[in-house]
Amino acid sequence: MRAPVLILGATSDMGRAIAHRFAAKGYPIQLAARQVSRLEPDKADLEIRYGVAVSVHEFDVLAVETHASFIQQLPEQPAIVICVVGFMPDQKACEQDLSLTLEVMRTNYEGPAVILSLFANMFEQRGFGTLVGISSVAGERGRAKNYCYGSAKAGFTAFLSGLRHRLAKSRIQVLTVLPGYVKTRMTEGMKLPPLLTAQPQEVANAIFTAIEKKKDVIYVRPIWRWIMVIIRWIPEPLFKRLSL
Repeated sequence: MRAPVLILGATSDMGRAIAHRFAAKGYPIQLAARQVSRLEPDKADLEIRYGVAVSVHEFDVLAVETHASFIQQLPEQPAIVICVVGFMPDQKACEQDLSLTLEVMRTNYEGPAVILSLFANMFEQRGFGTLVGISSVAGERGRAKNYCYGSAKAGFTAFLSGLRHRLAKSRIQVLTVLPGYVKTRMTEGMKLPPLLTAQPQEVANAIFTAIEKKKDVIYVRPIWRWIMVIIRWIPEPLFKRLSL
């Protein structure tokens, strides 16, 4: 029998899509989020639709002091942990409210790094496992439009890279996912270019395939890899004059 897939941030659109993708392949699912009551309909749907075991768990990414006990209380150690947690408020709001800036940085970097560190230690002792972090292309170069969010994701991307390097000689996979634009509630109201915008199910499919193929870093839509190469190489004097 397969060990479960744990999804942190399971009430998100991407989290739900990922749960369905793995459940359809027969994986037991552990759903974790702050508002655990919102997970009950998803639990029932997954169990009925796919005939897999599903459990729900309360998880607050900001309450890092509870992360160790959260892991200890899981009914079974997961084989795969996927962190979908994210928070992207308006940049202008962050500039005026430094407490909001701190929340962005803690939600997108500190909390995910802490929980994945704990699972990494557990997997290292056990000898195998897969850790997946949803980062962002926004972390590849700071831009005026979203640099608070982007800086947190830059930190998370670097953390995942270092963790992967640390565990390179083990049987533990560390996968960094860079989705680009995704049509979700978090991006609702934004004008997104269709060519560059993925659906949550695309992200779920890309993650499933990348785990099977033992990938390290994926761009959900490959065009983003080349876009970010160009953006990273723009000289700073020119970059400062552009609106990106």
